[in-house]
Amino acid sequence: MAMLSPLSSAAFVAPLARTHMPCCSSSVAYGWQKRPRRPVAMTAATPVAVSTERDVNVEDTGTEAIPDGIFRTLYKFSRPHTIRGTILASLVGVVRAVLEYPNAVSFSLLQRALMGLLGLLLGNVFIVGINQIYDVDIDKINKPFLPVASQDLSLFWAWVIVTIAGSAGPAIVSHWYPGLIFKLYAFGLTVGALYSVPPFQFKRFPVVAGATIACVRGFLLNFGVYYAARQALGLPFAWNPPVMFLASFMTVFAGVIAVTKDLPDVQGDRQYNISTFATRVGVERVALAASCVLMLAYTGAILAAALTPFGTFRRSTMIGGHAVMMAFVVRNLIGLDPGSVGSVKLFYKRIWDLFYAEYALYPFI
Repeated sequence: MAMLSPLSSAAFVAPLARTHMPCCSSSVAYGWQKRPRRPVAMTAATPVAVSTERDVNVEDTGTEAIPDGIFRTLYKFSRPHTIRGTILASLVGVVRAVLEYPNAVSFSLLQRALMGLLGLLLGNVFIVGINQIYDVDIDKINKPFLPVASQDLSLFWAWVIVTIAGSAGPAIVSHWYPGLIFKLYAFGLTVGALYSVPPFQFKRFPVVAGATIACVRGFLLNFGVYYAARQALGLPFAWNPPVMFLASFMTVFAGVIAVTKDLPDVQGDRQYNISTFATRVGVERVALAASCVLMLAYTGAILAAALTPFGTFRRSTMIGGHAVMMAFVVRNLIGLDPGSVGSVKLFYKRIWDLFYAEYALYPFI
């Protein structure tokens, strides 16, 4: 695959903008739009799958603390639940490297870590922004709370944000982390864009979509952050059991997220002929299968702690923490009502909560 230059991720999507960017003569195209939302009239004939702003959404946490206006719009555009995952992955990767070599810590490490985090966040915004631009019609059904779908943010400004993020992110990473880290970053941006951009649109193919998300958010992010932290400390890369565990475990977990993220979106996906596991076999079966995969992953984590030589992991933390999380998975599945969109969204939100919890546990295993 051709390597991205610092400006190439923006150039990659620019030729496609003609069919998605409003005409420059439109007065709407150049402003932040704060439009009053019309209430949804609920009647006996209203389908249960209608999505409203008051539904439970995975990105709701923290949104209410941000006042209305540009910053709230930008916050929602960044898909904050993915931003939280990126920040947690970055923090724990650096913490793990520092705990292993505390004497190598210096001010330059902090500076490089902050710039690396900024590059990752810009890459995150680029990928989720591209998705919102090309999925705007579907999002009007599935996720009407998103700023592009709700017209709080025009397509023009969405493209401006995506272009800035897609240019600045690679520029930062290529400067501070040349070599393998930049190549991994460029690869992640490329497949992340291809997930949404026609004619590729990996999201149309469930297996490819799942593999894309698992690769980017699972392996590349966790391996890349730890490798970058060691590089910043002036140390050669070396695998160790906790890092190997996290990279493999979170790849499986990201695959589960890739499948369950479509559970609340069945109505819009069917209307626009988007094939997902949820549209093929139904919400209940996908939720059950995803929960079983998570329970198997937690079982594997417990067995890894119990069967590896003493000192490889902190057994009490590794076994106890994952046993609690497994119980939470069972509780989440039991509480699911497949016929309620609110219940399905809450089920998906709790999977992200478990995702965050794994990162919180990681420094102590």
